[in-house]
Amino acid sequence: MTAELIEQLAATIGENVYIDVAKWHLYLRDTKMHTALAEKLYPLLSAGKLTSNQLDDLLKNIPVSLGGGKVELSLAELLPSQSEANLMEAIEEFQRNL
Repeated sequence: MTAELIEQLAATIGENVYIDVAKWHLYLRDTKMHTALAEKLYPLLSAGKLTSNQLDDLLKNIPVSLGGGKVELSLAELLPSQSEANLMEAIEEFQRNL
């Protein structure tokens, strides 16, 4: 059951959350980061309501390699405000359905 819930969360994240690189919207499903993010979020969500501070800390601690590893930025640095709002909405909806 847990694996199914993580897959559902990952699918929602993958469809709604994107990083912005040179005005390109790369959805997390295309970057293959949606499952890893869902796996990190799920324990926090199942323990209770996730705060925006917890989410910010989590996103700051997920490294994203660019340029074949020449540069590494946090996922927080690559998510535009709208995408971060989409992520929070997806999380809130997921929590309501738990």
